[in-house]
Amino acid sequence: MAVDGKKLGKLLARGVTRHLAQLNYRTLTEFTLSTGRRVDVIGLGPRGEVWIVECKSSKADFQSDSKWMDYLEWCDRFFWATPLGFPLDILPKNMGIICADPYGAEIVAPAAETKLSAPRRRSLTLQFARNSAQRLHALTDPKIDT
Repeated sequence: MAVDGKKLGKLLARGVTRHLAQLNYRTLTEFTLSTGRRVDVIGLGPRGEVWIVECKSSKADFQSDSKWMDYLEWCDRFFWATPLGFPLDILPKNMGIICADPYGAEIVAPAAETKLSAPRRRSLTLQFARNSAQRLHALTDPKIDT
């Protein structure tokens, strides 16, 4: 059974979040930055470090995405998550690479580190916490306005 690109992207995100949890990161999927851009996965590490992971299901999916550069100023490290068999040589250099499937993932290339400014880190961490609380509340009270 073939999986469409959008569905595969969600399955890749699930594998990524499982792997990041093993690294002691807390994650949210489809997280909207204050710029209005939505990232596939954002991870908050034990020392407040922020990772963003953009899931790409195919070469065409990658080539049609021009918004990923807007994410770089919102994280300490940026990663691509791809399925096995993805042509990794088309990805930009100095970005991390995670090979993922629905059940897990592995970092195959580390990401270069660029430190967020303190005010941006504080703002992003607060937004992450509020978004997390809102999602948890929605699970216990589905009738709230989210």
